[in-house]
Amino acid sequence: MAEEKESLGGREVEKELTRAFICIEFPDEVIKEAARVQEVLENKNFTGKMTELENLHLTYKFLGEIDEKKLEEVKGELGKIELNEFEAKLGGAGCFNLRGHPRIVWLKVGGKENFELQEKIDLAMEKCGFKKEERFMSHTTIARVKYVNDAKGFIEYVKNIGVKEIKWNVRGFVLKKSELKHSGPVYSEIERYTFRRKNIQ
Repeated sequence: MAEEKESLGGREVEKELTRAFICIEFPDEVIKEAARVQEVLENKNFTGKMTELENLHLTYKFLGEIDEKKLEEVKGELGKIELNEFEAKLGGAGCFNLRGHPRIVWLKVGGKENFELQEKIDLAMEKCGFKKEERFMSHTTIARVKYVNDAKGFIEYVKNIGVKEIKWNVRGFVLKKSELKHSGPVYSEIERYTFRRKNIQ
């Protein structure tokens, strides 16, 4: 947890900051498929790091480091979001590239209502002073690539990995905090939100 200094009555006091984000978690079946794809990736010789299975999630919005007052505001607005449970779907694999070199390997997460939820979260967070996302890419990161010898071949290889189509019901979302450790980020739950049924007129 980071700290920020604030002037109070001529003296500086430290404010605790929470590095926060909003996401959904995955059922075991999705985690197992992600692990299988990671094993397939290991056939390709590249320098990088696989995402720890316990850290896999779909991020709707990264809030950055926020103080306790802002955090309470965020929790209040997120609690107002209403949506029916919906079906999400694991799709294919691909890469985010930088100047032709792969940097992120991802698995696609589909579902129309998935994008509706992201939009509702974006609107709620806009009320708290956060900018709307310019573009939402519905994915989970399974590996980060530092270097690969055959960039074009690697990108094509990932694109053609057969990913099992898995469908599951999303029943809510989670506000989490991220603590950066030497071994990597550690995520923990701040608040969990379960969808309420919409009133049918």
